Amino acid sequence: MKGSQKNSTNKGENTNKTEEKPQQAKSQHVTDDIHTNIEQIKQNIGHNTDVIFRSFQLGTTKLKAAIVYVDGLVDKDLIQDQILKSMIYDLSSIYSEEQLSDHDHLKDWVNNNVISVSDVKEEKSFDNVITSILTGSTALLIDNINTIFILGTTSYKTRSIEEPITESLVRGPREGFNESLADNRALLRRGLPDPALTMLEYEMGVRSKKKLLLVYMEGITNPDLLMIVKKRLEKFDLDLALESGYIEQFIQDDHFSLFPQVQSTERPDRVIAALTEGRVAILLDGTPFALIAPVTFSMMLQSPEDYYERWIPGSLIRLLRYFAAFITVFVPSIYVSFISFHQGLIPTKLAISIAATREGVPFPSLIEALLMETAIEVLREAGLRLPRPVGQTVGLVGGLVVGEAAVKAGIVSPIMVIIVAITAISSFAIPQYSAGIALRMLRFGAMICAGIWGLYGVILFFLLLAIHMCKLKSFGVPYISPAAPYRLRDWKDFIFRFPLLIMKKRPQMMRTLDDKRQKGNS
Repeated sequence: MKGSQKNSTNKGENTNKTEEKPQQAKSQHVTDDIHTNIEQIKQNIGHNTDVIFRSFQLGTTKLKAAIVYVDGLVDKDLIQDQILKSMIYDLSSIYSEEQLSDHDHLKDWVNNNVISVSDVKEEKSFDNVITSILTGSTALLIDNINTIFILGTTSYKTRSIEEPITESLVRGPREGFNESLADNRALLRRGLPDPALTMLEYEMGVRSKKKLLLVYMEGITNPDLLMIVKKRLEKFDLDLALESGYIEQFIQDDHFSLFPQVQSTERPDRVIAALTEGRVAILLDGTPFALIAPVTFSMMLQSPEDYYERWIPGSLIRLLRYFAAFITVFVPSIYVSFISFHQGLIPTKLAISIAATREGVPFPSLIEALLMETAIEVLREAGLRLPRPVGQTVGLVGGLVVGEAAVKAGIVSPIMVIIVAITAISSFAIPQYSAGIALRMLRFGAMICAGIWGLYGVILFFLLLAIHMCKLKSFGVPYISPAAPYRLRDWKDFIFRFPLLIMKKRPQMMRTLDDKRQKGNS
């Protein structure tokens, strides 16, 4: 199925369930016979022991009704007090048996006067009914009515709103998304109470049937961008959409590029800032990571804290991140090229010192660098997978022990340990984890080119990387914009961040419908 847009318990009847799963019945519409409707539901999900079928009569009448829900996904107190009590007791005290036998008006009576649940929908398709039951709603079936009521009774354990782990700040909000789509939607509404904030709902995955929200600002977001995102979402036809990473991989422009073309974030403030710039956000139920599109490479080196601090410290910190990104990719390769091919470019005293430390090292500089960088990556991955207190210890102690032991054994030189340590520390300065992974992978390519061709290889690698980044686009927006194509206005929020009073317009690259960010004449 492709993504489609949308504007105490009695278990007695579970004894008829078979142990073997029956074949799924063909889709058909709801009838006015309650027994036929119940059997149709049982043929699809009746084999599950957590699906509860509860039959009863409407008040003192002989009119039959039933509810179907999944144990553990619903609020049983709500079902007991607002559905069963109203249908069994209150209904007979309000209406006589003669009135209840008027089936033409019974549906309206039940919907308007009996059910006190706020979220009520009517469904005539069994596919939608079964999907609603499996996602936490309760189905109400009444005899002689060819409609099934879907009641919003969803209630299950969710993680509370906490500080984002992957994007911690010194200064800024401490709220982060969680796995509940309702909570994430509420965070955006509370942070941006603007009627222009628009949310479109989709259903993703043939089997997972996860709810997805496409969020944008009406009157700001470019309609062409919105159309591109909608088309890509509607083409999603995978079985599962367990996490927003599935969506990201499916809708990105270049599937073979190392660079992330959609930004993932746990921070509502980052999403809100992106929406006001004319971008769109994608929120998927079951994951705390929202997606922002389109993105540029400069966004991967920016943090919300850049805007919470004054513009001079924010600009210097951002410049430091660009410097750290350069160190992460190119410093090991420059070292390898100097040691292997261009010793004459090294100052004499430094060259003598390096030669003394490398005495007795059995490997060439390229092999030495590859061994140490691989060891650091393995230690980093081990630290992530272990429990947090143990992982931090393994990362720190492991790096010290391995480096010290390698130097004492004469396998690597001390300066190589210094180079690897600086590179590893610099990679931690990248705010986006996915962007950091891309830069760390590029580091190995740069080292191999340096080991084969020296500085010429490093320059060749840089040129190939620049060509790829110039060709790369994210939903029609050049990836290295505003550097290329050159847009002077957007440089106010590029390498340096200018004062907020000067940034009066939205990014030119987004081609927004309303480009004025500041309405006053300050």
